[in-house]
Amino acid sequence: MSATLGTFLSELQPDWKITVFERLSEVAEESSNAWNNAGTGHSALCELNYMPEAKDGSLDPAKAISINEQFQQSRQLWSSLVERGVLHDPSSFINTAPHMTFVRGDKDVDYLRRRYEILKEQPLFEGIEFSTDSRVINKWAPLLMQKRVAGESFAATRVPNGTDVDFGEVTRQMFANLVDKGATLQTNTEVKSLKRMKDGTWRINYRRSLGKTPGEIRARFVFVGAGGWALKLLQNSGIPEIKGYGCFPIGGQWLMTSNPEIVAQHRAKVYSQAAVGAPPMSVPHLDTRVVNGETSLLFGPFATFTPKFLKQGRLTDIVTQVRFGNLFSMLNVAFTNFSLIKYLVSELAKNHRRKVESLREFMPTAKDADWKLLQAGQRAQVMKGGKLQFGTEVVAHKDGSIAGLLGASPGASTAVSIMLDLLKTCFPDRIEAWQPELKKLIPSYGEKLNGNPKAAAAEFAATAETLQLSA
Repeated sequence: MSATLGTFLSELQPDWKITVFERLSEVAEESSNAWNNAGTGHSALCELNYMPEAKDGSLDPAKAISINEQFQQSRQLWSSLVERGVLHDPSSFINTAPHMTFVRGDKDVDYLRRRYEILKEQPLFEGIEFSTDSRVINKWAPLLMQKRVAGESFAATRVPNGTDVDFGEVTRQMFANLVDKGATLQTNTEVKSLKRMKDGTWRINYRRSLGKTPGEIRARFVFVGAGGWALKLLQNSGIPEIKGYGCFPIGGQWLMTSNPEIVAQHRAKVYSQAAVGAPPMSVPHLDTRVVNGETSLLFGPFATFTPKFLKQGRLTDIVTQVRFGNLFSMLNVAFTNFSLIKYLVSELAKNHRRKVESLREFMPTAKDADWKLLQAGQRAQVMKGGKLQFGTEVVAHKDGSIAGLLGASPGASTAVSIMLDLLKTCFPDRIEAWQPELKKLIPSYGEKLNGNPKAAAAEFAATAETLQLSA
């Protein structure tokens, strides 16, 4: 998020000075890191939680379409940045990986069929395929079908032109470009306090972790893109808009294999239905991942629990967030989410063998010895108004001088759209003048591609060519 916003501002307002503070020794070591997130390029092609079944059995594609629209903006920006030399070697951060959904049981098969019938009519989902034929699914993803129980009811959808994205690499390349253009990047530096001054600027006090050297800087605008740490910093700023917010941390683990014989048989991202009580980000999936040029398979995530808001956070995070304004909301979440608590307990009880047993529901031939556990990133789910929320949300002061991002999924995949909205919110007096340049960076800016099939096809083909993807 921070890298995307910084990149926008450097392109739109190159005369502005940008300073970035990073707690760790490198950028993109938390949620943006390739091994800490799903890397799907969330576009609702395979994620069922973006199109849930209503109580009356109906299916509404609106959110799935909206997520897809947002991801197309991400593709367009990355494509423009490749052309401008900001991003280099598209294969280092984005690669074609078909997006699939695989379900079992008559109820879920019926749901998936109805979902397919609706989405195949939407321009942004053109090319989506559906099958209940084991021979067809075997061609799409052989590992799903080998030694599957005879007579089992199953179905799959597939979109050939899905992607795998290394958001860590995108972030590193964006920050490298910002530094090349004159931005200051201070790593090993933790922001300790944010205080609004009488002249309207913000005083940022920070301390370097090496040598414990303190420092101070003034800024007219502050963005807090600190993952789970954002809540604590926004609370410290004292802005009234953060009152009532809390976070519930959920960690995760992957099963991973780089065995070339296994990896060669699976070139797709395959999602399924979430377990009862599971948060949407815990939807099980068997993913092709390309990181530093090496292809691996990941399965999971399996939920874990720690009171930390970041993978390298503090054990006191969950306690130090408590304020009078959010205490009752947080208690209500605890009392009304027994299914989530039950799910977390069941996940924590799984050892390596039981995790591989879960994998065998996807891949019947999976062997314990071929897979190792990998710790995923932390997700700090938003709590507000007594409810646990599973999206991403920008919290901004009414004058637009400070803003921060809370939440998780779909996160990085829609960072471009989220930061475009932030530009409107925080710079209302400049957004009109910025529109011509934004239109160059994102040709569909201000439009809805799903309502214009020709434009959707043209933009998708153009970005595919620049990003060297299968169209």
